[in-house]
Amino acid sequence: MSDTAQDDEVLQQIEREVRMREGASKLLAACSQREQALEASKSLLTCNARVLALLSRLQRMRKARILQRAGHSPSEDLLPCTGKVALSDLRIPLMWKDSEYFKNKGELHRCAVFCLLQCGTEIHDTDLVMVDRTLTDICFEDTVTFYAVDPAFQLRVELYSSCAVEDFPQGSLGARRLSLLGSSLGGSSGKKIRAALESAGLCGAVSYGGDARPGAVSPPLSHDQSTPGPKFNLLAHTTLSIEHIQEGFKTHDFLLAATEDSPFWLPLYGNMCCRLVAQPLCMTQPVISGQLQVKAEEDFSDWGDVYGVLRGRTLLCYQGRGDPEREEKPLLLIPVRKDTVVCASEADPVHRIYVSTRTRGDDATYTLTAHTSEEARRWKEALWWHVRNMSHWKQCCDNLMKIETPSSRKSITLKQGSLYHEIVSDSAVTVE
Repeated sequence: MSDTAQDDEVLQQIEREVRMREGASKLLAACSQREQALEASKSLLTCNARVLALLSRLQRMRKARILQRAGHSPSEDLLPCTGKVALSDLRIPLMWKDSEYFKNKGELHRCAVFCLLQCGTEIHDTDLVMVDRTLTDICFEDTVTFYAVDPAFQLRVELYSSCAVEDFPQGSLGARRLSLLGSSLGGSSGKKIRAALESAGLCGAVSYGGDARPGAVSPPLSHDQSTPGPKFNLLAHTTLSIEHIQEGFKTHDFLLAATEDSPFWLPLYGNMCCRLVAQPLCMTQPVISGQLQVKAEEDFSDWGDVYGVLRGRTLLCYQGRGDPEREEKPLLLIPVRKDTVVCASEADPVHRIYVSTRTRGDDATYTLTAHTSEEARRWKEALWWHVRNMSHWKQCCDNLMKIETPSSRKSITLKQGSLYHEIVSDSAVTVE
């Protein structure tokens, strides 16, 4: 894809977010019910985050081109494979005072909350959940899946809250102002987007409570605090990476970004629980396939002609080319793991490839040959890259993790029974 086409694609995505903002702004201005206003305000916050992410992506693309023209060649050929990362069953325990929860005393404190999840330029939001002292946990049933994620990903989870008992002024929300788009958008496309943003009344329904987040980038669109309508504030956040991926229901630290005197405050325990799994492409898609000759190390004379398919942790050896489609049982399974050693000699006229994997305390070595030197080269490079990809994805390649199919948006039914008594920071809670 040409540089211009890449820029146009990103600019079109920004324009799409701006149009969505425009619709949310009009809805927010006409809202007569708090629930509608909260949803519209959430949409504005999400669009703001997406615009910021897309602007950052545009800047990175242009910076990479400048470096390339200056003689710094890109290293795309060395990048590991991408994959899918999914977060589900997100639960955040609350820690109410005894007088509030057990005795139901004191002023009723009610907030609307949702989570914003960002991985690279891909951003998702959860459903809104209404929280008061009758609940012991905040539960989000959404399954959020991120695509084309590299193993060095950073998945940021942010919890936003808005006090739901404040007076709700109806009618128009007044004039908004655009504070910053910078000079990232240039030319006719930039003018078009800036004009669309101004006509949409870009308000940025984002305000940050508490201390500033370390290393955080301020939103590109500021919020006029005098603007009527519900405002969402950052209550807590955390960042997850590949080290946090593990099958089962796990506990993670949740860093507070607000203080107890904030009107949107909720008594968080300081942890969040979720399932975080990944499916690297090297575990789900065939890497290479073709005709091979194979023999085991202990059998020096018996070569077998097979049709090989490298997928996941195994080189599957079938009798014929059509066997994989017919789901026939393979003749031989050659293990390929993160610690597999692949060796080949350029001077070898037979173009042998040695694949050695330690299994049950012993080294199992297989020798592969192809019909041509070009085929042998393709298999050698594919095996090397496959082992390298699995090394980058670490424990995600120990087995194929299951990603639940995301369910359609629906109202949240909160479970009673708190995680408060279940959480042990250094241990895991597994849900069957």
